[in-house]
Amino acid sequence: MSNEFEAIKQAIRDAGLRATPARIATLKLLHGASSPLTHAEVSEELHDLGVDKATVFRNLNDMATAGLLRRTELGDRAWRFELVSDADDEHGAHPHFVCVDCGTVSCMDQIKLTAGSMRLSKEFGDVTEILLRGHCKDCS
Repeated sequence: MSNEFEAIKQAIRDAGLRATPARIATLKLLHGASSPLTHAEVSEELHDLGVDKATVFRNLNDMATAGLLRRTELGDRAWRFELVSDADDEHGAHPHFVCVDCGTVSCMDQIKLTAGSMRLSKEFGDVTEILLRGHCKDCS
């Protein structure tokens, strides 16, 4: 068994969950994803492994509750799921870019609020998501 497989299995156990084949497959899929995935996208990818939609839904939400995944809604009423990264700041979120033409979602891990912006944002509340909308390179 690969080191990646063992690390994924251990991360699930460390979060207090059983490391079932469906959870391992879900986490492995999200580990390789370049952007957050919807329940439908995860279900489609895991269908050939015999994982049904209800199990995918339950596992995504269980792993989000356990802190392994982040659940994000980007304005289109579809929850998207992505791995929680060690590089995330204490607020746990990084910005996402959504193309208003094709709907492509991209993670912008390298963009963070400045310390001054964080202080100013506290006047309004806690920032949990930063969303940028525009036209991606392919659509501009």
